[in-house]
Amino acid sequence: MKKVTTAEFKDEVLDNQTPVLVDFFADWCGPCRSQAPLLEQLAGEMDGEIKIVKVNVDDEPELARRYGVMSIPTLVLFKTGEPAKKAVGLHAMADLKTLIS
Repeated sequence: MKKVTTAEFKDEVLDNQTPVLVDFFADWCGPCRSQAPLLEQLAGEMDGEIKIVKVNVDDEPELARRYGVMSIPTLVLFKTGEPAKKAVGLHAMADLKTLIS
């Protein structure tokens, strides 16, 4: 999964015609580290159907503020450039699949 910066966000997420799941995380966050392998697995399973990217909230605080990220991990599903769904906290694979459906 690609880490996306503020400069890349428009091209990678907002202008993407494929749904994009954005993982707002931090390197020091235990639940974020626990969820990362599940997101990697999901990205492999859903290749071509959904794109999954990561935004480090410590490096990109403006993006976190813009999308109302108050705690991490926060997942935001974008469809045609607009936030469609949001989930906060650590989630099991079944919950992740429900989120993107």
